Amino acid sequence: MATRPSADAGSVASLGDADVVDLDAARRDSGTDAVLADLDADLVGLAPVKRRVAELAALLLVDRQRERFGLVRARPSLHMCFTGDPGTGKTTVALRVAELLHRLGHLRRGHVVTAGREDLVGQFVGHTGPRVRELVQRAMGGVLFVDEAYSLHRAGNERDYGAEAVEVLMQAMEEHRDDLVVVLAGYADRMEAFLACNPGLGSRVAHHVDFPPYAHGELVEIGRRILDAAGLQLSQECEPVFAQYVARRMEQPRFGNARSIRNAIDRARMRQARRLVDTGGTVGRTALQTLEPVDFATSRVLQDLAADDGAPGAVRRPSDARPPADPSRRPAPARG
Repeated sequence: MATRPSADAGSVASLGDADVVDLDAARRDSGTDAVLADLDADLVGLAPVKRRVAELAALLLVDRQRERFGLVRARPSLHMCFTGDPGTGKTTVALRVAELLHRLGHLRRGHVVTAGREDLVGQFVGHTGPRVRELVQRAMGGVLFVDEAYSLHRAGNERDYGAEAVEVLMQAMEEHRDDLVVVLAGYADRMEAFLACNPGLGSRVAHHVDFPPYAHGELVEIGRRILDAAGLQLSQECEPVFAQYVARRMEQPRFGNARSIRNAIDRARMRQARRLVDTGGTVGRTALQTLEPVDFATSRVLQDLAADDGAPGAVRRPSDARPPADPSRRPAPARG
């Protein structure tokens, strides 16, 4: 008997044993490839994370086809735990996951509501429950992203209402599992301890995704993308200085991966602007869009390296660091 492809991707339990579905067509119609492509374009590296998201997309796409044969009786739990250091792309991935789940019919809206302890935990009796329920209501049909979720639990503090927030959140995760996805995010070790202290919460989290820290080369590439998006560039002489800055910043406390790189570029832009204004005169396109070694060399991150001008690869002191001459720029006229 000849088989026939499916007709309606949204139909449920409408196919029989002799029917087949076209997975290529289902994949194309769902738009999941576009979401995965956007995720790949948004984030440098993070191959394990992108692989997990692609696996989730494949699972939900296949489940959607199973439903058409009447093979799926209940939707899978989609609550997640994202673990990793700050600035590793957790929020960006949450946004793409929400879009993915919306395209595959698991979320009505596909939006993301971000919350932290200060948004969920009240200051007095009877304040916490309503705050959590209000945020849950705002997130319905989408994703509730709880950043630094481990901060909800403060062992030994009887006057803290974090435990109540966890209880109300668990109830919402169970009652609204078909219309809400909760993503708990934070440092890996602290999230592990948090879930261990709240086994009921841990049992509701089906997907654990670890976000590895960025390598040096990946951070340099992230910096280039940030610069390009801002219409800026590094001069040839600045390329090794920026790479050196990134390497040095990675070794220092409170390093925030991509977040720290963005902050460094913002500060370098301020130094560049101050340098241009202090020099005066007229400027051309090249001067306005180019960061020079001095714009990073004057940062605190490189100050200790700048102390030894003779060391291999050291950055010169701010006082004698000079950007190369810009042919598009003319000096200010002499004042009489």
